[in-house]
Amino acid sequence: MNANELRDKTPDELKEALSTLKKESFNLRFQQATGQLESTTRMRAARREAARVKTILNEKAAAAASEA
Repeated sequence: MNANELRDKTPDELKEALSTLKKESFNLRFQQATGQLESTTRMRAARREAARVKTILNEKAAAAASEA
């Protein structure tokens, strides 16, 4: 998902996506600890996607605060 796709989503959809990414990140860390992780690059990608979602959420919150 790129930033433009994320900007089109509502804050509720973004929060749901963030929750999903955090769960995925937890599962990947668990797999790594048990030696079952096949692709270490997915850990980095999940972390970066979560950061993107958080950034867009903060942008939307700042825009809403400046309008009010």
